[in-house]
Amino acid sequence: MNMMITGHLNKTLQTAQGEQELRVDLSIKEGELVAVYGDSGVGKTTVLRILAGLAQPDSGELYVNGNCWLDTNKKISWTAQQRKVGMVFQDYALFPNMTVLENLQFAANNERLINELLEYTELESLQNRKPNTLSGGQQQRVALARALVMEPQLLLLDEPLSALDLRMRKQLQQLILDLHQRYNVTTIMVSHNVPEVLKLADKVLLLEGGQAAKLGDPKTLLAEKGVDLPLQIKGEVISIEENWILIKIGENLNRIQRSSVLNKEIKVGATINIEVLMTDFNNS
Repeated sequence: MNMMITGHLNKTLQTAQGEQELRVDLSIKEGELVAVYGDSGVGKTTVLRILAGLAQPDSGELYVNGNCWLDTNKKISWTAQQRKVGMVFQDYALFPNMTVLENLQFAANNERLINELLEYTELESLQNRKPNTLSGGQQQRVALARALVMEPQLLLLDEPLSALDLRMRKQLQQLILDLHQRYNVTTIMVSHNVPEVLKLADKVLLLEGGQAAKLGDPKTLLAEKGVDLPLQIKGEVISIEENWILIKIGENLNRIQRSSVLNKEIKVGATINIEVLMTDFNNS
């Protein structure tokens, strides 16, 4: 696997706690999915904006596929258009006056890829609809398809699922993973959601105010930060409700959120695998 992104970025941020230095060293391989995780105000979105060419660091350099996108010493800074970056925002940023199909066509005139993405994201039957007639999950699928139809060198996702309910968020997490694996696009995604980071990311870029960012294994770095990691346990299904399942774990009965269950099919009496945070439990 080739090294796709290397470089370092430095920028002074104005935060509620005063000035803080954002210091990031990047070493990302082609096809990796990297999650950017940290508290509010530490510069997660700023990192994405610098990578996209929408913001400038105070100093630094950035190489992508051997090309120098940024070098502040040499006064090199490629524009967003030159960088060929796909971006997906939490507010979707679709063109309201265009249909689903027209949104994709505006991004790139590639009929073969447009048709493939419409099929893969289950948007074929919605392609002549305007965004305001779609659900949040449907709009986010359009935004993902529009970003990928550009055939970007780099896909940037800025908390793309934060506005969705838990059930839809889980579905879109799987879609992002499937699309990432299918198109092998190097992806950097901002997320506050620990299970989401652990499910999707090959690496995590951990930002902490005033400290140099750490890039590495998600479980290791999040555990070092003291983050509450999900537990993987087994239990017997006692009953099934719409959003909750009554599970027998040892001698205890617990109501578990349906979205925490790793098995696709669930039946009463079956032993299933569960991934939970302690906050998912509702003891009976």
